Amino acid sequence: MRMGSARRSRGLLAGLLAAVVATAGCFVGGVSGPSQGEEPAPRRSAAAPDPSVTRADGTTSIEEFADDVADAQAVAERYWAAQFRSSGQQFRPVRRIVPYQRAGEVSCGGQPLPRNNAVYCSQGDFIAYDVAWSVAAFRQVGDAFVFYLLGHEYAHGIQVRLGIRYDFTIQQELQADCMAGAYLGDSVRSRALTLGEGDLDEFREGLAAVGDDPDQPWFAEGAHGTAEQRTESFFRGYERSLSACDLG
Repeated sequence: MRMGSARRSRGLLAGLLAAVVATAGCFVGGVSGPSQGEEPAPRRSAAAPDPSVTRADGTTSIEEFADDVADAQAVAERYWAAQFRSSGQQFRPVRRIVPYQRAGEVSCGGQPLPRNNAVYCSQGDFIAYDVAWSVAAFRQVGDAFVFYLLGHEYAHGIQVRLGIRYDFTIQQELQADCMAGAYLGDSVRSRALTLGEGDLDEFREGLAAVGDDPDQPWFAEGAHGTAEQRTESFFRGYERSLSACDLG
Protein backbone atom coordinates (compact mmCIF):
# COMPACT_ATOMS: atom_id res chain seq x y z
CA MET A 1 0.00 0.00 0.00
CA ARG A 2 1.43 3.33 -1.05
CA MET A 3 0.45 6.98 -1.02
CA GLY A 4 -0.94 8.21 -4.28
CA SER A 5 -1.60 11.71 -5.50
CA ALA A 6 -2.30 14.63 -3.20
CA ARG A 7 -6.01 14.75 -4.05
CA ARG A 8 -8.22 15.32 -1.04
CA SER A 9 -10.68 12.69 0.13
CA ARG A 10 -14.23 13.89 -0.54
CA GLY A 11 -16.31 11.82 1.87
CA LEU A 12 -18.85 13.62 4.07
CA LEU A 13 -18.79 13.29 7.84
CA ALA A 14 -22.43 12.73 8.78
CA GLY A 15 -23.66 14.16 12.04
CA LEU A 16 -20.51 16.06 13.01
CA LEU A 17 -20.96 17.60 16.44
CA ALA A 18 -20.10 21.28 16.76
CA ALA A 19 -18.58 20.85 20.20
CA VAL A 20 -15.12 19.29 20.45
CA VAL A 21 -15.07 17.22 23.63
CA ALA A 22 -11.74 16.53 25.36
CA THR A 23 -12.20 13.64 27.77
CA ALA A 24 -9.70 12.40 30.33
CA GLY A 25 -8.25 8.92 30.33
CA CYS A 26 -6.99 6.50 27.74
CA PHE A 27 -8.10 4.43 24.84
CA VAL A 28 -5.63 1.61 25.34
CA GLY A 29 -5.76 -0.72 22.40
CA GLY A 30 -9.02 1.10 21.79
CA VAL A 31 -10.44 0.54 25.27
CA SER A 32 -12.33 3.58 26.50
CA GLY A 33 -11.06 5.52 29.46
CA PRO A 34 -12.54 5.68 32.95
CA SER A 35 -15.19 8.02 34.24
CA GLN A 36 -14.15 11.41 35.55
CA GLY A 37 -12.07 11.06 38.70
CA GLU A 38 -11.15 7.40 38.21
CA GLU A 39 -7.65 6.20 37.45
CA PRO A 40 -7.14 5.14 33.82
CA ALA A 41 -6.17 1.49 33.60
CA PRO A 42 -3.87 0.59 30.69
CA ARG A 43 -4.76 -2.71 29.08
CA ARG A 44 -3.11 -4.97 26.59
CA SER A 45 -4.27 -4.38 23.05
CA ALA A 46 -6.43 -7.01 21.42
CA ALA A 47 -4.53 -6.40 18.19
CA ALA A 48 -1.83 -9.06 18.54
CA PRO A 49 -1.56 -11.00 15.27
CA ASP A 50 -0.71 -14.67 15.48
CA PRO A 51 1.92 -15.58 12.85
CA SER A 52 0.28 -18.98 12.43
CA VAL A 53 -2.84 -17.40 10.91
CA THR A 54 -1.32 -14.49 9.00
CA ARG A 55 1.12 -14.17 6.16
CA ALA A 56 3.87 -11.73 5.42
CA ASP A 57 4.13 -10.06 2.00
CA GLY A 58 7.91 -9.75 2.02
CA THR A 59 8.02 -6.46 3.94
CA THR A 60 10.79 -6.65 6.53
CA SER A 61 12.69 -3.36 6.51
CA ILE A 62 12.53 -1.13 9.59
CA GLU A 63 12.89 1.83 7.24
CA GLU A 64 9.86 0.71 5.25
CA PHE A 65 7.88 0.25 8.45
CA ALA A 66 8.75 3.80 9.56
CA ASP A 67 7.81 5.15 6.13
CA ASP A 68 4.47 3.33 6.25
CA VAL A 69 3.66 4.75 9.70
CA ALA A 70 4.46 8.26 8.45
CA ASP A 71 2.41 7.74 5.28
CA ALA A 72 -0.55 6.34 7.23
CA GLN A 73 -0.46 9.35 9.57
CA ALA A 74 -0.28 11.82 6.69
CA VAL A 75 -3.18 10.22 4.83
CA ALA A 76 -5.30 10.00 7.99
CA GLU A 77 -4.70 13.68 8.78
CA ARG A 78 -5.56 14.71 5.23
CA TYR A 79 -8.67 12.53 5.21
CA TRP A 80 -10.11 13.69 8.51
CA ALA A 81 -9.26 17.33 7.80
CA ALA A 82 -11.36 17.07 4.62
CA GLN A 83 -14.28 15.48 6.50
CA PHE A 84 -14.30 18.19 9.16
CA ARG A 85 -13.89 20.94 6.58
CA SER A 86 -16.85 19.61 4.56
CA SER A 87 -18.98 19.97 7.70
CA GLY A 88 -17.74 23.50 8.38
CA GLN A 89 -15.62 22.52 11.36
CA GLN A 90 -11.97 23.07 12.16
CA PHE A 91 -9.89 19.92 12.38
CA ARG A 92 -7.35 19.39 15.13
CA PRO A 93 -4.90 16.55 14.31
CA VAL A 94 -3.86 14.02 16.93
CA ARG A 95 -0.93 15.76 18.62
CA ARG A 96 1.74 13.14 18.09
CA ILE A 97 2.60 9.53 17.30
CA VAL A 98 4.93 8.05 19.92
CA PRO A 99 6.96 4.86 19.44
CA TYR A 100 8.24 3.16 22.57
CA GLN A 101 10.49 0.21 23.32
CA ARG A 102 10.07 -0.60 27.01
CA ALA A 103 7.14 -1.10 29.37
CA GLY A 104 6.58 2.12 31.30
CA GLU A 105 8.58 4.27 28.89
CA VAL A 106 5.37 6.12 27.95
CA SER A 107 2.49 6.90 30.32
CA CYS A 108 -1.16 7.74 29.74
CA GLY A 109 -2.95 9.65 32.45
CA GLY A 110 -0.16 8.78 34.88
CA GLN A 111 -0.35 5.05 34.10
CA PRO A 112 2.58 3.35 32.33
CA LEU A 113 1.83 1.63 29.05
CA PRO A 114 2.74 -2.07 28.83
CA ARG A 115 4.58 -3.91 26.09
CA ASN A 116 2.77 -5.41 23.09
CA ASN A 117 0.33 -2.58 22.68
CA ALA A 118 -0.93 0.17 20.41
CA VAL A 119 -3.03 2.87 22.05
CA TYR A 120 -4.78 6.16 21.69
CA CYS A 121 -4.46 8.21 24.88
CA SER A 122 -7.10 10.92 25.12
CA GLN A 123 -5.32 12.56 28.06
CA GLY A 124 -2.42 13.93 26.07
CA ASP A 125 -4.08 13.30 22.69
CA PHE A 126 -1.46 10.95 21.28
CA ILE A 127 -1.09 7.52 19.72
CA ALA A 128 1.65 5.29 21.11
CA TYR A 129 2.84 1.91 19.93
CA ASP A 130 5.37 -0.70 21.02
CA VAL A 131 7.92 -0.69 18.22
CA ALA A 132 8.97 -4.36 18.52
CA TRP A 133 5.37 -5.59 18.62
CA SER A 134 4.27 -3.35 15.74
CA VAL A 135 7.21 -4.31 13.53
CA ALA A 136 6.49 -8.00 14.22
CA ALA A 137 2.88 -7.48 13.11
CA PHE A 138 4.15 -5.61 10.01
CA ARG A 139 6.41 -8.53 9.14
CA GLN A 140 3.82 -11.22 9.87
CA VAL A 141 0.85 -9.65 8.14
CA GLY A 142 2.20 -7.05 5.72
CA ASP A 143 2.27 -3.29 5.24
CA ALA A 144 -1.50 -2.91 4.86
CA PHE A 145 -1.92 -3.85 8.51
CA VAL A 146 0.12 -0.78 9.55
CA PHE A 147 -2.37 1.48 7.75
CA TYR A 148 -5.27 -0.32 9.44
CA LEU A 149 -3.66 -0.14 12.90
CA LEU A 150 -2.92 3.58 12.64
CA GLY A 151 -6.38 4.19 11.17
CA HIS A 152 -8.10 2.35 14.03
CA GLU A 153 -6.26 4.29 16.74
CA TYR A 154 -6.74 7.57 14.87
CA ALA A 155 -10.46 6.81 14.75
CA HIS A 156 -10.48 6.79 18.55
CA GLY A 157 -9.05 10.30 18.45
CA ILE A 158 -11.88 11.33 16.11
CA GLN A 159 -14.45 9.75 18.45
CA VAL A 160 -13.10 11.95 21.26
CA ARG A 161 -13.31 15.03 19.04
CA LEU A 162 -16.93 14.22 18.20
CA GLY A 163 -17.85 13.46 21.80
CA ILE A 164 -18.80 9.85 20.96
CA ARG A 165 -18.94 7.60 24.00
CA TYR A 166 -20.64 4.23 24.32
CA ASP A 167 -21.59 2.16 27.34
CA PHE A 168 -19.62 -0.87 26.13
CA THR A 169 -16.13 -0.96 24.69
CA ILE A 170 -17.14 -3.31 21.88
CA GLN A 171 -19.37 -0.56 20.47
CA GLN A 172 -16.48 1.91 20.52
CA GLU A 173 -14.14 -0.64 18.95
CA LEU A 174 -16.36 -1.81 16.12
CA GLN A 175 -17.15 1.78 15.20
CA ALA A 176 -13.40 2.54 15.12
CA ASP A 177 -12.93 -0.46 12.80
CA CYS A 178 -15.65 0.92 10.52
CA MET A 179 -14.06 4.39 10.57
CA ALA A 180 -10.66 2.88 9.76
CA GLY A 181 -12.25 1.07 6.84
CA ALA A 182 -13.86 4.31 5.62
CA TYR A 183 -10.58 6.23 5.83
CA LEU A 184 -8.82 3.54 3.80
CA GLY A 185 -11.59 2.88 1.27
CA ASP A 186 -12.20 6.56 0.61
CA SER A 187 -8.46 7.22 0.33
CA VAL A 188 -8.11 4.44 -2.25
CA ARG A 189 -11.10 5.77 -4.21
CA SER A 190 -9.65 9.31 -4.17
CA ARG A 191 -6.23 7.93 -5.16
CA ALA A 192 -4.59 9.25 -2.03
CA LEU A 193 -3.60 5.61 -1.51
CA THR A 194 -2.87 2.86 -4.00
CA LEU A 195 -3.53 -0.77 -3.07
CA GLY A 196 -0.76 -3.23 -3.73
CA GLU A 197 -1.32 -6.83 -4.72
CA GLY A 198 -2.67 -8.75 -1.74
CA ASP A 199 -3.48 -5.71 0.42
CA LEU A 200 -7.17 -6.57 0.74
CA ASP A 201 -6.21 -10.08 1.80
CA GLU A 202 -3.85 -8.58 4.38
CA PHE A 203 -6.72 -6.56 5.83
CA ARG A 204 -8.86 -9.70 6.07
CA GLU A 205 -6.12 -11.84 7.53
CA GLY A 206 -5.03 -9.17 9.98
CA LEU A 207 -8.60 -8.62 11.19
CA ALA A 208 -9.11 -12.38 11.51
CA ALA A 209 -6.03 -12.50 13.74
CA VAL A 210 -7.10 -9.75 16.16
CA GLY A 211 -10.64 -10.83 17.00
CA ASP A 212 -11.79 -11.76 20.48
CA ASP A 213 -12.42 -15.33 21.52
CA PRO A 214 -15.89 -16.22 20.17
CA ASP A 215 -16.95 -17.22 23.69
CA GLN A 216 -16.16 -13.82 25.21
CA PRO A 217 -19.34 -11.95 26.20
CA TRP A 218 -19.96 -8.94 24.01
CA PHE A 219 -20.45 -6.77 27.09
CA ALA A 220 -17.10 -7.75 28.66
CA GLU A 221 -14.87 -4.83 29.60
CA GLY A 222 -12.27 -4.36 26.89
CA ALA A 223 -14.10 -6.47 24.29
CA HIS A 224 -13.22 -5.56 20.70
CA GLY A 225 -15.44 -8.00 18.79
CA THR A 226 -14.94 -11.39 17.18
CA ALA A 227 -12.95 -11.76 13.99
CA GLU A 228 -16.21 -11.89 12.04
CA GLN A 229 -17.60 -8.76 13.71
CA ARG A 230 -14.39 -6.78 13.22
CA THR A 231 -14.06 -7.83 9.60
CA GLU A 232 -17.69 -6.98 8.87
CA SER A 233 -17.38 -3.56 10.51
CA PHE A 234 -14.15 -2.71 8.72
CA PHE A 235 -15.37 -3.68 5.26
CA ARG A 236 -18.74 -2.01 5.80
CA GLY A 237 -16.82 1.24 6.23
CA TYR A 238 -14.38 0.39 3.45
CA GLU A 239 -17.17 -0.17 0.93
CA ARG A 240 -19.81 2.35 2.09
CA SER A 241 -17.70 5.11 3.73
CA LEU A 242 -18.56 6.95 6.94
CA SER A 243 -22.31 6.80 6.37
CA ALA A 244 -22.08 3.15 7.45
CA CYS A 245 -20.41 3.94 10.79
CA ASP A 246 -23.32 5.36 12.82
CA LEU A 247 -21.71 8.76 13.38
CA GLY A 248 -24.92 10.72 13.01
